[in-house]
Amino acid sequence: MKLLLTAAGISNASIHKALVDLLGKPIAESSALFIPTAIYGIKGCAEIIRGVICGTLGDPFCELGWKSIGILELTALPSMKEDLWVPMLQETDALLVGGGDCQYLCYWMQRSGLTKLLPSLLDKMVYIGLSAGSMIMTRFGTTYGNHTLPAGSDKCLGFVDCALHPHMNHEQFPQNSLANQEKLAATLAVPSYMIDDQTAVKVVDGKIEVVSEGEWKLYVPEERRQR
Repeated sequence: MKLLLTAAGISNASIHKALVDLLGKPIAESSALFIPTAIYGIKGCAEIIRGVICGTLGDPFCELGWKSIGILELTALPSMKEDLWVPMLQETDALLVGGGDCQYLCYWMQRSGLTKLLPSLLDKMVYIGLSAGSMIMTRFGTTYGNHTLPAGSDKCLGFVDCALHPHMNHEQFPQNSLANQEKLAATLAVPSYMIDDQTAVKVVDGKIEVVSEGEWKLYVPEERRQR
């Protein structure tokens, strides 16, 4: 399993190098699929999706010079035959999962059947998350946006035994101050990685490594420290 869990995308040279290392070849020789689904859970979704795809919004993600890139919309998959979309996933090198609403994304990851496929896909493919796309792979997610989902819908998938708190100390997200993130981390039973937009968490077969040119902090619950 190879994951690159970013707050804001491929925002600096260190994260770029980590991505190339995980791919095992240059980005220009790698294919990718972009999942925009989480963005539909927040206001202004259409314009945000356009900006992420075109590379005019935020740090590089889709516009990295991929050999090829396609779009995989999870909400459409339940109405499609699997042989129309599963082979695309099996043949791609990287899965780019965009940010937005964690609960909305998590619901459609499960509803589409992608969650069940991920363990086998991640033997070869690299999963690259951005914000919510990263958070859902851990054991903590958030809910916001305007959507109607079944009561009790999950906010995360729990592939990685930690929590991830992105956009630490970001001027556009005052609620994500380090102090507030530490308070939240103290309520969780798993270690929490608090990361700014110049930081990513690299996971290879369960081993976690922080890649950063910015600021980050690890909070470990008391019960975990005593083990």
